[in-house]
Amino acid sequence: MKDEKLTFWQLLILGFQHVCVMYGGAVAVPLIIAPAIGLTQQQLVYLISFDLFTCGVATLIQVIGFKGVGIKLPAMMAISFTVVQPVIAIGQIHSITGVFGAVIVSGLIVAIAAQFVGKVLPYFPHLVTGAIVFIIGVSLMPVAMNNAAGGVGAEDFGSMSNLGLALATLLLFLIFNMFLKGFLKAVSVLFAMALGTLIASFMGKVDGSIIGQSDWVTPIKPFYFGMPTFDIPSIITMTVIAMIIMIESIGVFMALGEISKQHIGDYEVKKGLRAEGLGAVFSGVFNSFNHSTFSQNVGLVFLTGVTNRFVVAMGGVILLLLGLLPKVAAVATMIPAPVLGGAMIPMFGMLIAASLRIIAQSDLSKPSNQLIIAVGVGVGLAIKGVPGAFEAFPDTAKMLVGNGVVMGTLVLFVLNLVLNGKGDSHSHEANEEDVLQELETDKIEAKA
Repeated sequence: MKDEKLTFWQLLILGFQHVCVMYGGAVAVPLIIAPAIGLTQQQLVYLISFDLFTCGVATLIQVIGFKGVGIKLPAMMAISFTVVQPVIAIGQIHSITGVFGAVIVSGLIVAIAAQFVGKVLPYFPHLVTGAIVFIIGVSLMPVAMNNAAGGVGAEDFGSMSNLGLALATLLLFLIFNMFLKGFLKAVSVLFAMALGTLIASFMGKVDGSIIGQSDWVTPIKPFYFGMPTFDIPSIITMTVIAMIIMIESIGVFMALGEISKQHIGDYEVKKGLRAEGLGAVFSGVFNSFNHSTFSQNVGLVFLTGVTNRFVVAMGGVILLLLGLLPKVAAVATMIPAPVLGGAMIPMFGMLIAASLRIIAQSDLSKPSNQLIIAVGVGVGLAIKGVPGAFEAFPDTAKMLVGNGVVMGTLVLFVLNLVLNGKGDSHSHEANEEDVLQELETDKIEAKA
């Protein structure tokens, strides 16, 4: 359906379907970050609005594009889960203004680095990127468990009612994921969170008062939380994360090109990454975080066969409008922490599963590869497990050496460079085939 003309209502329905697929993941990121860095519930409402608004704009930049910017494929952009842990680490020391300053600079660096992407990729073979994603996935699991227990600081933290609610949400997700097909299966997390919240309302764990306190419409203000601040370690941290997202996006671009029957070469990839970088700059100015191309939506494109990019553009417009309606954003804040925690476990677990698939594409029989993973992942998780080990360090140094994701990435990169050189220059071409094979498998299962 790439070239087929669609009516406005067809575009609206198909675009809304894309929004439903990514909405749960997009909203989850500010829901996790806000309480961890001390934002109020009212500030959380606006953070979600900013999140939806910037996701819509980033999607339009990527899908519609302009000269030299935007891959012009059906690529839905949303806040990446990989930013959660580093954003919390930065925000706890330098507040949210320090986060936005780092996001803006990291976006500029990605937009510039896009020109040289062909030279950078060989230094990040599957072995390195897979291990990095593994560290991120494992590092996020305590966040899920803290929420499942009721949220850090909750008076009833660890109560049977909180843990039972989290377990119910997890079981609901598993049931929906096992028995629903196609689009309904794609939004099984959203269904589970909705039913989990309904159950929680009967337990007296849902507070809807924030909806009445929120405005119907509000203008999206740049620098709502204050002017951004720029701290070098924070910028380095977010740049590392932005580069990881950039490498992941390349594989998604290749898959979308194959699905849409469009050639994707270095020039197209550069345009896509420039759009990703500029989207991050816009996001930082308008109070949000770095975006990535959501793989869930790539699967939806493959399952439906609808490759018309204006369908996703309509999804971007819907997100933009939702961002202007705080009452809609406030609804998401009603989700209790245990419900969110129960949903986070499979979401973060999928990061770990994906990392294992990526790592498995490397030759693990090589002692050097085993050593790279052992030391790189070991350092990353050891630091994450005991961040207090670096309390004696100055704040600027602690930001880097106390961040398990950043130090794990650095160790993996250096060890791979020393022991393996550049790595397999064809690793990302192989990844494209793996992504397409996985999508084909999903399509067959959805039809079963």
